[in-house]
Amino acid sequence: MKPSSMFVLIVLIVAVFVGYSSVYIVKETERGVLLKFGEVVNSDLEPGLHFRFPIVNNVRLFDGRVLTLDAAPQSYLTLEKKSLEVDSFVKWKIDNVEKFYTATSGDEFRAAKLLSDRVDTGLRNQFGERTVTEVVSGEREQLMKELTESLSKIAEDEFGIEVIDVRVKRIDLPPAVSESVYQRMRTEREREASELRARGKELAEGIRADADRQKTVVEAEAYRESEWIRGEGDATAANVYANAYQQNPEFYSFHRSLQAYRKSFTGSGDMMVLKPDSDFFKYLSEPQAPAAAQ
Repeated sequence: MKPSSMFVLIVLIVAVFVGYSSVYIVKETERGVLLKFGEVVNSDLEPGLHFRFPIVNNVRLFDGRVLTLDAAPQSYLTLEKKSLEVDSFVKWKIDNVEKFYTATSGDEFRAAKLLSDRVDTGLRNQFGERTVTEVVSGEREQLMKELTESLSKIAEDEFGIEVIDVRVKRIDLPPAVSESVYQRMRTEREREASELRARGKELAEGIRADADRQKTVVEAEAYRESEWIRGEGDATAANVYANAYQQNPEFYSFHRSLQAYRKSFTGSGDMMVLKPDSDFFKYLSEPQAPAAAQ
């Protein structure tokens, strides 16, 4: 190959390399800064095709989407000095690219470490101001809201990061005290169950006693009413007997004697020792029975 041809080929290769190095693309999901000898000259590159001077300029691109920092579970003390195992995560994204690059040198792992430290401090402070009941249920939402607001301001000022949300996924007791707490909870529930059973038994006894009282009252009233009706019936029967006796006393006496004979001689072995002239055999000894009243 001729020297001139070799020179032209080298020039073409250098031109292609320089042209390729001078062009870069920023995606829609990326944020970036343009550097000139390590100094930021453009702090927020727009998405699209851009040009730069090779060697002089350098470009750093970062993920501009919402990222998730899933922190490792940490132990925190509550207001009562009780230890809790807390698992949390943070949603964040780059807001100020220049400040983010300056604070972290563009290293997302370093940014995550710095943010994790701030989250740990914030959670420790929030848990230290509240009781176990408050952090578990009563003020859990308030805790996360306050932490998100305070952490977002700190992260924005120091790292150019916007903290979108801080969430506590799980709150557990340390294994060393979990069993004793669960046993205390079981004991408390058993006590409440015993109280409810005793209260129910007392109520049942009251209902049963009231039912027995009402039964006694109803039976007494029914007995009184039946005795009154029976008395009226006996009075009416006595009145009927008296009227019948007044109409024909002799026939009534004869009828009563026949009933007495029938009841006295019901069996073949019955025996009565009486005088022959006793009034009991009055109608047996007399040839004629009294005539019935007309």
